[in-house]
Amino acid sequence: MVTEPVRILVVGGGYVGMYTALRLQRKLKPELRRGEVEIVVISPDPYMTYQPFLPEAAAGSISPRHVVVPLRRVLDHCRIVVGEVTSIDHAKRTASFTTLATDEQGSGPLDLAYDELVLAPGSVSRTLPIPGLADYGIGFKTVEEAIGLRNHVIEQMDIASSTRDPAVRDAALTFVFVGGGYAGVEALGELEDMARYAARYYHNIKPGDMKWILVEASGRILPEVGEDMGKYTVRELRRRNIDVRLETRLDTCEDRVAVLSDGARFPTRTVVWTAGVKPSPLLAATDLPLTERGRLKCTPSLTVDGAPHAWAAGDAAAVPDVTAEQPGAECAPNAQHAVRQAKALGDNIAAALRDKPLQEYRHRYVGSVASLGLHKGVAHVYGRKLKGYPAWFMHRVYHLSRVPTVNRKSRVLAEWTLSGLFKREIVSLGSLEHPRAEFELAAGGERPKES
Repeated sequence: MVTEPVRILVVGGGYVGMYTALRLQRKLKPELRRGEVEIVVISPDPYMTYQPFLPEAAAGSISPRHVVVPLRRVLDHCRIVVGEVTSIDHAKRTASFTTLATDEQGSGPLDLAYDELVLAPGSVSRTLPIPGLADYGIGFKTVEEAIGLRNHVIEQMDIASSTRDPAVRDAALTFVFVGGGYAGVEALGELEDMARYAARYYHNIKPGDMKWILVEASGRILPEVGEDMGKYTVRELRRRNIDVRLETRLDTCEDRVAVLSDGARFPTRTVVWTAGVKPSPLLAATDLPLTERGRLKCTPSLTVDGAPHAWAAGDAAAVPDVTAEQPGAECAPNAQHAVRQAKALGDNIAAALRDKPLQEYRHRYVGSVASLGLHKGVAHVYGRKLKGYPAWFMHRVYHLSRVPTVNRKSRVLAEWTLSGLFKREIVSLGSLEHPRAEFELAAGGERPKES
């Protein structure tokens, strides 16, 4: 009698999706070998992005290809589908998805049946209806955005260096970052450090000519590293002539003018939006229970509450924090929890398939680290507070230990070593965003308009 293999569908190839599938590969190796289990991963991209390295990729300390992990290479015992899940009917245990081929064929979404569902679509940028933001704002969640931002910053320096118009020059050298969390502070710190270094190669630009502004709606930045380290970060940034504005919001950025809630106006060609994230819109296209904030209601065992055979973790899941003192607390949607939850999630799925008891997700707080540029950082690890070079070194050691595969660890370490021996590479490859522009122009087309 031939039986169909148990199909585990993993939606998303980010932290949770990739690490869960990787864990399942190892835990279910005998079942996979016998053909009793099949693991299918559907992801919009054929790679996982290690987001903590995006600021260093933007600053040129790490090559973009070393910030991503190819799914097909790592998950060699899984079936990888590059596509996007559009809806899930868990009552029927089917998921609808599209691929590049379905778009070409015009055949519409395909349906895939599954036995176990791992929902890990991650999060998207949380934006507000601010006039001009959709037209001029720059995000910072993907490797493409990080490299695009690097090219953009160097391009603005080229514009400022080649113009005699003081208004154009001032707008080109003004950089506004909105959001005082990890992404905003680390991106600003790394790019300011890079731009200050690059200024030595421009005959008419000095570091003091550039304006760097950090806008944060709350009264503190980097809450994860503690209040003391957050205050130290503000002092450190201001010492570098970075304008840190707390309890301030961006009201509008129409016509390339950033207007803040405190009345300040900054003509600028660069507005970087890092003010938080929200769960993937896919969750609203499922029949699974959601919280008021749009995340999946989960149990401490990482099952979706009231939905057998459905599992979730990471940014999309509201996982109870059983180690917290206050009742009703949930695990924060950050990378540290995502990686740990993925390990527990893989173990629990394997246990469920083997009719073994599930384990609750419990974590021990390790701490937080943040980079503020080359040789500068803050950290709060195992109760110890570090700043400056020791914190920066701890930041690199921690994230190097978390990058998946020995291959990626070795490549990143090699690049760090080489960057310590040689000077930074300061070059803009803006043409990467329009690779066919020159050929189209030669063929009689028009040059793409600047965004």
